[in-house]
Amino acid sequence: MSKPFLLIQLRPEDITANNEMLKIKHYGGIADTELIRIRVEQNGLPAIAVNDFSGIIVGGSPFDVSTPESDKSAIQKKIEVGFSRLFDQLLERDFPFLGCCSGNGLLGNYLGTSVSRKYGEPVGGTDITLTAAGTDDPLLAGLPTTLRVLTGHKEACDNLPPGAVLLATNSSCPVQMFRVQSNIYATQFHPEGDAEGFTVRINTYRDHGYFPPASASQLIDTVSIEHTPDAHAILGNFVTRFRQP
Repeated sequence: MSKPFLLIQLRPEDITANNEMLKIKHYGGIADTELIRIRVEQNGLPAIAVNDFSGIIVGGSPFDVSTPESDKSAIQKKIEVGFSRLFDQLLERDFPFLGCCSGNGLLGNYLGTSVSRKYGEPVGGTDITLTAAGTDDPLLAGLPTTLRVLTGHKEACDNLPPGAVLLATNSSCPVQMFRVQSNIYATQFHPEGDAEGFTVRINTYRDHGYFPPASASQLIDTVSIEHTPDAHAILGNFVTRFRQP
């Protein structure tokens, strides 16, 4: 039996957290016995023995790194401290990590780049372009230069974090995917995203400032025709590359 992957989730709602987990397992090709999840939105991130796992995946969250420190809740501050400790370990070991959306902001902030609302993107599909480094990266090998992905975020990295390699970009959000060292990845888009999963999120987060609540039905119609298999392949490639016996 292979070492399990660890899924760290920050979503307070059972419906969104459970759906996100199901999508990550499905598109990652992860069996039930290969995944351990931790939900940190109530008690923070505990100490993690990273060598017990094949890799770590972090999903999305309604928490914003760019929220002024004085306005952050006690649990958000606790979560961010926990991630700083985790990133210390990951960078020391070049340990396999895939941070999706919130995972991107947390890692970028830890590495020292600013995170703000300058490059937020609306809920829906968008095209991203691979850089030269991206076309050579194992997680993106064989994929087309332009990929269709699903996004929906209020904040993003303003610049490429120091020491990182830019793998994918577009005009609306220049830092769409980056790599640190050889095995640590972050995506601003959702590689696990699909129409059904985004419909769950639209219904759940209609009052969270991502979009005008009255536009929810229209957004659901729009994402219902989105097809993002290349984004899903990135998640599958991560799991295949780092699965350990």
